[in-house]
Amino acid sequence: MSTRALLEVIALDAADAAAAQAGGADRVELVSDMAADGLSPSREVFGRVRAAVDIPLRVMLRLADGFGAGDVDMLAGVAGGLRREGADEFVLGFLDAHGALDLVAVERLVAEIEGCRWTFHRAIDRAADRESLRRQLADLPGLDTYLTAGSASGVGDGLPVLLAEAARRGEPGYEPRLLVGGGLRLDHVPPLRAAGLDAFHIGGAARPGGWEAPVVRAAVREWREAVDG
Repeated sequence: MSTRALLEVIALDAADAAAAQAGGADRVELVSDMAADGLSPSREVFGRVRAAVDIPLRVMLRLADGFGAGDVDMLAGVAGGLRREGADEFVLGFLDAHGALDLVAVERLVAEIEGCRWTFHRAIDRAADRESLRRQLADLPGLDTYLTAGSASGVGDGLPVLLAEAARRGEPGYEPRLLVGGGLRLDHVPPLRAAGLDAFHIGGAARPGGWEAPVVRAAVREWREAVDG
């Protein structure tokens, strides 16, 4: 295919990011604490990672496990601190207790990161109504990506949703790029690519030794070759 697919790899530190870049990653999602499914990194870790690689970094804005925003003032402070450290791309997404978009929290953070591009993460896969969530987010500045598996249980179950949403690309609410991640396997890539999906996100797949082990360059390279077809 003529257009190079985007490969994003989760990194916890500078060594992870460097291995991801060496393996062919186009972008890093920088988080801390994968036991809590990925929280905001410290400014110090961001600074070390930014110095270690020259590919784009998307930085998680999340303070606790789950999809609630928690203390939005504290979260806005974290976002401001990361911006002052040089962060210019982010990942965020919050739901209320009923699975509806927490638009107040999202708008507050989007104001804090004004001028930055950002991903709405897999909270969409837990949303009570994906269509409604997309409509509510459609006019927010900077949103250029949805990280989604199509299902809360992963790409294996979400494939029909992903293919259906890919077919709606360009419709109102469907302009952002679909970044496929969450239980993504190598055998999922060919049908996704055939449907025109061109962005892929891996975490554990880049770490054959598990989350306590580092990102492995060769594992990232295998994915690079797979998404390039």
